[in-house]
Amino acid sequence: MFSVLRQFKTFLDKAILTFCGIAIVTLVITVTWQVFSRYVLNDPSSFTDELARYTMIWFGLAGASYLFGKNGHLAITLFIGSVRAKHRKYFHIVINLISVAFISLAMVKGGLLLMSRTMMQFSPALQIPMAYVYLILPLSGVIMLTYILLSTLEMFAPAQSVKEGE
Repeated sequence: MFSVLRQFKTFLDKAILTFCGIAIVTLVITVTWQVFSRYVLNDPSSFTDELARYTMIWFGLAGASYLFGKNGHLAITLFIGSVRAKHRKYFHIVINLISVAFISLAMVKGGLLLMSRTMMQFSPALQIPMAYVYLILPLSGVIMLTYILLSTLEMFAPAQSVKEGE
């Protein structure tokens, strides 16, 4: 069972990294075109600023989700060194519970509420519903919750099962 979970986590990691790679390429191309059209053609593009902004939002939250999956969020790196080794498992559980509460309420529930309120509001240049821009909030929240679940299950994996995946 734990090997299947590790394979799923690996797949999720690769999917997020692929998305982030595409987002960063899109961002570079968009900003390059924006600078070129503004300073060389003297005809600034109307959509590039907005596209770059929305791409950066999606890139940032997808990257945060990936970092969360690597236990690189602030609570882990800031406090884990101050806890004795025998208490770290319990500390991780407390952090996971606090994270689940925040992510569930703020990102998933709040993001879905924000999406429902902005479905009929369109962005000025791209003319897409703003709900599409805000979709990354509940999406990244669900990904983070998935990583928390996988991390918590991995804490209780038998020692032999952990060695198989490494």
